[in-house]
Amino acid sequence: MTRRDARAQRDVRKEVFIEPIPELGLITMDGPTDPRPGITIDGGVISEIDGVSADDFDIIDRFLAGHGIDAGIAVEAMGIPDLDLARMLVSVDVPRADLVRLSAGLTPAKLAKVVSLLDPVEMMYALKKLRARRSPANQAHVTNRKENPALLAADAAEAAARGFAEIETTVGVARYAPFNAIAILVGSQAGRPGVLTQCAVEERRNLHLGLRGLTTYSETLSVYGTAGALIDGDDTPWSKAFLASAYASRGIKVRFTSGTGSEALMGHADGCSMLYLEARCLAMIRGAGSQGVQNGSISLVALPLALPGGSRVILAENLIAAWLGLEVASGNDAISSHSPIRKTAKLMGQLLPGTDFITSGYSVMPRYDNVFGGGNYDAEDLDEWAIIQRDWQVDGGIEPLSEDAAIEVRRRGALAIQAVFAGLGFPPITDVEVETAVTGFDSTAMPDRDRSADAAAADRAVADGVSGADVAIALSAAAFDDIAEAVLGMQRLRVSADYLQTSAIVDAAWTVRSAINEPNDYTGPGTGYRLEGDRWELLRTLPHQQDAADLAAAAGPGGVTRWDVGPAGTSSDPLDVVIAVGPGYMGILGSTIAGHGHPAVLAAISDGVTAGGGHPRFVRVLRTADLAFIGHDAAVLAGSGVAIGLQSKGTAVIHQSDLEPLDNLELFSMAPLLTLDAYYAIGENAASYALGTAPSPVPIEIDNYARAKLIVKTTLMHARESEAVTPDAEPVEFDLEFTEG
Repeated sequence: MTRRDARAQRDVRKEVFIEPIPELGLITMDGPTDPRPGITIDGGVISEIDGVSADDFDIIDRFLAGHGIDAGIAVEAMGIPDLDLARMLVSVDVPRADLVRLSAGLTPAKLAKVVSLLDPVEMMYALKKLRARRSPANQAHVTNRKENPALLAADAAEAAARGFAEIETTVGVARYAPFNAIAILVGSQAGRPGVLTQCAVEERRNLHLGLRGLTTYSETLSVYGTAGALIDGDDTPWSKAFLASAYASRGIKVRFTSGTGSEALMGHADGCSMLYLEARCLAMIRGAGSQGVQNGSISLVALPLALPGGSRVILAENLIAAWLGLEVASGNDAISSHSPIRKTAKLMGQLLPGTDFITSGYSVMPRYDNVFGGGNYDAEDLDEWAIIQRDWQVDGGIEPLSEDAAIEVRRRGALAIQAVFAGLGFPPITDVEVETAVTGFDSTAMPDRDRSADAAAADRAVADGVSGADVAIALSAAAFDDIAEAVLGMQRLRVSADYLQTSAIVDAAWTVRSAINEPNDYTGPGTGYRLEGDRWELLRTLPHQQDAADLAAAAGPGGVTRWDVGPAGTSSDPLDVVIAVGPGYMGILGSTIAGHGHPAVLAAISDGVTAGGGHPRFVRVLRTADLAFIGHDAAVLAGSGVAIGLQSKGTAVIHQSDLEPLDNLELFSMAPLLTLDAYYAIGENAASYALGTAPSPVPIEIDNYARAKLIVKTTLMHARESEAVTPDAEPVEFDLEFTEG
């Protein structure tokens, strides 16, 4: 295979990259036909927005003039030069409240232009300051291809136990919506009380589920930045605002959905850039009275990422949303790339500064079962997410969970939904389904259900008006009183409606945390939310982390007796080859990093020296644990001038007395790959050098991941060997007697 062919087969080459096509809206920001920022106000009435006069207003302009732009602030805000506003966004001296107030008077073109002046690091800094709620959180997706309620409940329970503040499901078959909603409601409350849930279906059905108390929030209200795209979706800004009010009036939290590139995908970009059109969406959303938005290109993320500046524009749209005072659920949900590097690079724009919901949402089930169309991150990536949080000391909203704890909470969720189905007269969930949902990897392991019977029962649930209260009663009748109380608690929250505040989440103590009672107070270093204290202790402790003491544990010498002969002198034997070990060898440590017992390694090297015609002699160097000096000290003692240096972890060197200490004849640094045969060959080669011949170097294997896998163990083993160092001590000669094996 040629170099060209090898590169062509890389996964990232499966993706399409193009140059901007502004006339189709395929340009991320600063489009050549984007309007210039401007506003005219006559008698307190907005008569011109971004170069468009009132006579030419489309439905979006009219809505913005009446509801989306505060005419009382506009003159002041629009009068601030673009660069000055951009600098205010990243200044520690300008508080969030001042910037949010000014944003109410800015036009879409002004919002887009100011943000486009920031580089990605500046955008992240501004987003950290402008996030509505002080602490970040996360949302989970829970679905499966078989729409099995036991598996849905088990996955939802695990998601809640992992700290997700919201859980969203959807359906492959629309009629299943009530069952899926009930499953994640029960599962979530089994995992942690207070988790908000939604079922992403058609808006009328979505509202009905909320009214019945089977869901607690919605984000299915999509808007677009051109009149053509809105009309194509049979929508207007007023119809969306009315629907949002319908949700809120019944205590159901709602946020809109928008995202860069949607207008270009629908063929209605009007020749404008993605960021400008998204700024129109966000101004419209704020004008509609929504507390928040799901944006970040969402399901069409691959479209802006095909263009220059794709990740940057997604970060920019999240920033504008936060600047407008909206809760931000910042995408990172749909597959953005074949490349793990690209996916993670894109994520950093939201993970490092933090958003209200970093993903919307994270697929807590395997990718196979994600019927949202594939997750950017899935169950297979949970360990990596936890480690990234630990690496950066940032709160990504997902808590580590041991496998035993996950099994326990999954069983609890599956058993609870089994009881609900029995109590409400739905088709039964078998014990086999429960156990498979608890321990199985994905829905391929789940037994098949009678889907016709399930669909018919779901229809009856709608017709009979099954509610969250009915679910709580069924749980209580089956002795799941705590989960019943949690489900009932979610109904009480709808009555109080506290979680309708911007960026609201509910913690396990039933405290609503939002931008009202937990506002973001970041104003520079030492302020705002910082991952520390108990929360840092929780996120830094990985279930699979190892005990450092175990990593450096010594193996016994195993069947060998060693005794000191005395001080190591210089030999006159021209065939004398010294085999020198470090101060901890076969003492404080007993085996190499590859697991070879120290006596076996010495035996292999000694046999190799003998087979090559040399006379092996064992010496312990006590003054240093450095391999180069162990080997060189020994070479000075060797009658042949040739020696083998050996550290306790197994790293070896063939040295010669007339070389500099940091020079050598052969170095074997890849200790994890050294076999006993390799040590034998090292001994043979050392004897050849002693005899004055030049052997072929011992073949060296390479493992590019050895450092990543073993550097901690290497460090700990070397630290233990260094503990045995006796400064200025003379080397000691020793002998071995193999008593067995």
